[in-house]
Amino acid sequence: MSAPARESAPEAARGTDAAAPLLEVRDLRIEFRSPAQTVRAVRGVSFDVAPRETFAIVGESGSGKTVSMMALMRLLQSPPAHIEAEALRFEGRDLLTLSGAEWSGYAGDRIAMVFQDALTALNPVYTVGWQIGEMFRVHRDYSRREVRERSVELLRQVGIPEPERRLGDYPHQFSGGMRQRAMIAMAIALEPTLLIADEPTTALDVTVQAQIMDLLQRLKEERDMSLVLITHDLGLVAETADRVAIMYAGSVMESGTIRQVLGNPSHPYTLGLLGSRPQAIERGHKLQPILGSPPNLAALPGGCAFHPRCPRALDRCADTPAPIVRLASGQDVACHAIDEARLATP
Repeated sequence: MSAPARESAPEAARGTDAAAPLLEVRDLRIEFRSPAQTVRAVRGVSFDVAPRETFAIVGESGSGKTVSMMALMRLLQSPPAHIEAEALRFEGRDLLTLSGAEWSGYAGDRIAMVFQDALTALNPVYTVGWQIGEMFRVHRDYSRREVRERSVELLRQVGIPEPERRLGDYPHQFSGGMRQRAMIAMAIALEPTLLIADEPTTALDVTVQAQIMDLLQRLKEERDMSLVLITHDLGLVAETADRVAIMYAGSVMESGTIRQVLGNPSHPYTLGLLGSRPQAIERGHKLQPILGSPPNLAALPGGCAFHPRCPRALDRCADTPAPIVRLASGQDVACHAIDEARLATP
């Protein structure tokens, strides 16, 4: 049984933007090299993010979700990281060609990121107000009064009560949900066009998770942002995203609209993720977990990386990487075991 799939954002809402993606990632490859070994963390990932859409990246831990976005944000130290791509274009500009000074005009201002663990992402020795205000001190020529006013307004926008007083508090004085709201306030301070949210609801209780996602969706609509949501929660994806990419061992296994991928899952890995959700199992039936463990990225198996765990594996899956094919239902799938009758007509 698959997760409920909502309709994707209407094409009419994006207009001609569908032909001009906000973000284009083409053949992204990331390796971490050391004298002892080379870890192939991301292997040929490609996807687009359209203006004003929510694009989700889903997969197990170690699948390459976060590291892909950290490469985009230039947050990977090189060496040991080695990053290659055919293109990383944002608003038509190739980010790979930007100098450090040029990139500083994009980071925070045009592209921003909400990190997974707000407690470690926030500096414990500075007040929350000082850290939000730093965005304006670095990127805007605001007076001290303007910085305070904007910081208070941002805390109010993300739903923190008594923002004037909480401005002087330190991160440890905030609850987990409040810290996450403060992180979101910092990320949206300069009104970016693209917001990347890395597991924004991890370690929060269910009620707070829903509040944080409602907040992100509201801010996205109010500010005409695009949202990249990194998560392992397929239920959350079904409720909030327009399109999704399913990643495994550094590669995209399946991608398309929510209705295509979750309403008609086709890759064995996607089916395995959906089948292992407790919500997908009828009363009296057992969970159907994916057998085995994710591969060692420093010693990947030949062919399709998923084949040692795949219930549909063919002989050629062990030695030949699966091509990406377009199905008649619309999504793209990297799998040898797809019935030719399901392929889109050329």
